Amino acid sequence: MTDTAAVSGRSRNLVLAAMIFAVAMTFIDQTIVSIAVPQIQDELNLSNTGVQWAVNAYLLSLAALFAFGGRLADTVGHRKVVVAGVVLFAAASAMCGLTPKGSAAQTWIVVFRVLQGAGGAIMFPAALGIVVQTFALRERGKALALFFGIAGGLTAVGPILGGYLTEWTWRAIFWVNIPVAVIALVLIAVSKPVTEHRPARMDYRGLALIAGGVTLSVFGFQQSQIWGWHNPGIGLCIAAGVLLLTAFAFVELRTASPLIQMRIFRDRAFLAENLILGISMLVFVPVFFFFSEYAQIALGKSAQEAGLYLLYFFLGFVVASQIGGRMLDQGGAKRPVFLGCVLAAVGFYLLAGKVTGLSLSDQIWYVVLAGAGMGMMLTPASTDAVNRASRLSYGEATGITQTVRNYAASLGLAILGTISVSEFRSRLKSSLLDRGVPAGQASAQATDISQSHSQSGGSGGIPAYVRLDFAYSTRTVFYVMAGIMAAAAIVAHFGLRRGVQTELVEPEPAPEDDPAGKPAERG
Repeated sequence: MTDTAAVSGRSRNLVLAAMIFAVAMTFIDQTIVSIAVPQIQDELNLSNTGVQWAVNAYLLSLAALFAFGGRLADTVGHRKVVVAGVVLFAAASAMCGLTPKGSAAQTWIVVFRVLQGAGGAIMFPAALGIVVQTFALRERGKALALFFGIAGGLTAVGPILGGYLTEWTWRAIFWVNIPVAVIALVLIAVSKPVTEHRPARMDYRGLALIAGGVTLSVFGFQQSQIWGWHNPGIGLCIAAGVLLLTAFAFVELRTASPLIQMRIFRDRAFLAENLILGISMLVFVPVFFFFSEYAQIALGKSAQEAGLYLLYFFLGFVVASQIGGRMLDQGGAKRPVFLGCVLAAVGFYLLAGKVTGLSLSDQIWYVVLAGAGMGMMLTPASTDAVNRASRLSYGEATGITQTVRNYAASLGLAILGTISVSEFRSRLKSSLLDRGVPAGQASAQATDISQSHSQSGGSGGIPAYVRLDFAYSTRTVFYVMAGIMAAAAIVAHFGLRRGVQTELVEPEPAPEDDPAGKPAERG
């Protein structure tokens, strides 16, 4: 049976549209919350730690549960899981918007952000699995370029829309997901996507290990800028997380029906592409946060104007994503992935050299170039990795790639945040000393200002030297991002081979070989 046969003559474009709307919410929420961070913190009186968790809890939940979502889709049915994920995501979004003021606010919003992430984690692999099974191999690059490109375009709308909605109330940035969810559910009901899945046991032991490992390791890096690296709790959290993830890998190799088939990493291209995705995602999601903070603090822009700054990045991303998808279909993944990594590295490097000039007009083309590089490489790398799986394991393969991507994004936000705060604090202390502030007082003030402005922006009342010092700390972050993308380019050059991938034909196991004793099903 071919992949296209699975749609039984239904409109593939309608199926694609349904899945785009389903995942659009997850893309929008990666950026829209960063725009409203200052308003959320002020109205709910959140601590710096609390507001950072309001941003990162979502990414952390995604990273911890993506593998579970992919496996669930392959064993329960992709359409069922997409619908469940959309409903959970929309309900959690509504509750985030209803966060009460007072002592319960911080716990409330973090808990429902975690549930948002859980909804996205089970929805996304299933949605991508449906798209992959709906389109033949030679058409997937173009289809998934549209999938990621349009979703990325909707992500670009997120910061702009968030800026306008925040002028009314920050709560609306969560409520906007509800109409998107309704459209997705209607399109799913109309298109009725049909895919294949195979019932199997769920590996809850593996789920506990990977969720614990991801959570502890990211928590350690994130808390380092608050507790300080001298605190033994930081090292213990990171070490415990790494140990749990290592245990997860060994347990999965010895589990009959594992959460992740570790043997898939024997495929050189799949391993290389996941390394590339992991390295590049240290940059891709955190860049939204840093763009927003830089625009509001260093440039003194409003939330709306900060959204427009991000739009330049996505203009490059969306256009280049289409080019990368077509290059994948025509000549394989190596050329667009390598070229995209190089363009992104050059873009961030050139951008870093301009941010201290505090002139948006001098930065626009470098922002576009960085976005174009990310768009050109992300779609081909993700698509080619998923294509390495059989049609009964697309959800699992997607779960693996998305686990890698979101775990790296969480780590990137934590690590780059630590670099930003440390550099900002150091420059602030020097600026205060130059202004005659005593050393002890300068150190204390620098710590207070860096913690405050690293989490919230706004132009009102920010001294010129603070804006410039923040720009210098952003410059350091962008130079690090350039180095990270250069490393991804090296992995792409040596890890990927030229040529178009051939269709994977995998014989279906006999029912008695199936862990659950059941053959593949359609639905």
